[in-house]
Amino acid sequence: MASVLTESVTVRDVCRAVSEQLLPAFGAQEVALYTVRDGRMYLLWEDGYPQHFLDPFEGVSLEADLPGVHALTTRLPLFFKSPEELVGAYPRLALDPMMSWAFLPLIASGHPVGSCILGWSTPHHFTAEERSALTALAGLTAQAMERARLYDAESAVARGLQEGLLPHRLPAIDRLRITARYLPGTKGMDIGGDWYDVIRTGRGVALVIGDVEGHSVGAAAVMGQLRSAVHSFAASGRPPHEVVTHTNQLLAELETDVFATCCYIELDPATGRALAVRAGHPPPLLRHPDGSAEPLELPGGVLLGVQPDADYPVTELTLEPGSVLALYTDGLVEVPGSDIAAGIETVRTCLAVSRTDSMEELADRMLGAARRAEDRPDDVALLLTAYDPADAS
Repeated sequence: MASVLTESVTVRDVCRAVSEQLLPAFGAQEVALYTVRDGRMYLLWEDGYPQHFLDPFEGVSLEADLPGVHALTTRLPLFFKSPEELVGAYPRLALDPMMSWAFLPLIASGHPVGSCILGWSTPHHFTAEERSALTALAGLTAQAMERARLYDAESAVARGLQEGLLPHRLPAIDRLRITARYLPGTKGMDIGGDWYDVIRTGRGVALVIGDVEGHSVGAAAVMGQLRSAVHSFAASGRPPHEVVTHTNQLLAELETDVFATCCYIELDPATGRALAVRAGHPPPLLRHPDGSAEPLELPGGVLLGVQPDADYPVTELTLEPGSVLALYTDGLVEVPGSDIAAGIETVRTCLAVSRTDSMEELADRMLGAARRAEDRPDDVALLLTAYDPADAS
């Protein structure tokens, strides 16, 4: 259990680990985990209880005459081997169908974290060794819970930061239909440095996607700085080569010890001509009007932030009427244990066979496989652009 708790990252991970380890290890049938917040107890996790049985205990104060509260406030575990013992100590307590209970305080570094309640469906005799083991495991649980709570708080800050930095609304551009998606990861910080943007320039519109390595508040903050820099450089009319070069120099000067990838394409909606620059980023995908799709193997430069004086070549493209351009981050195509080329091929096939005219529906289909994955270590960003020169809406 100590090993599993060490690997648990979020509060939910810790709760699941306690439930999956404690119940079978000690032959218990129900478990409830509570946390203390602002002088009150709140349920984090329960397993095995009758439906709604725990509802009356939600938000009880630390002055309530309840065994779970007393275990926490006195910092002493309570064990009851029969309903008679429990009712004798707490006459007004409503009993569940269990026959024996353990109420364990969760204390970490002298700080009250919450309570863990275990129930047995048959009379259970608590040996001295078992009481010691349960008390020790409650201590491990409290430490893991406290660490996970801090992690969840940082994750919430990162999530709010990233949501605030990503575009709230993409600009409407004549002759283009554009949509974007962002999907957080399911492991680690649960938030990362993926970003996208659509920027009006003096020559057309810049389509941008990027990925800052790491999953933390720092990664989200660097992402915000890079997105702001790219937006500023592009909106000022700098050509694509200078936008990426200046952004690379900025990241190197920040000395953040993180790197980033980026794909920058400036498109003229009137002609379909485009200039593309790639900095260590996966190749964009292009679906032609006949339905065929291919990765655009653009010559590119190193990741942003690696070499302050790095050069980034520019590739000229021409989009035909009816084309769809897909920019994405590696979270969409990378699967642990598989080659990234296989992931790119899967997404390319999805783009080719999805003949829908709706960019929203197409984006959902392309995200489908990633959205269904239970274990998604990286976040995902996707930017789709349909080129319809006859559409002036």
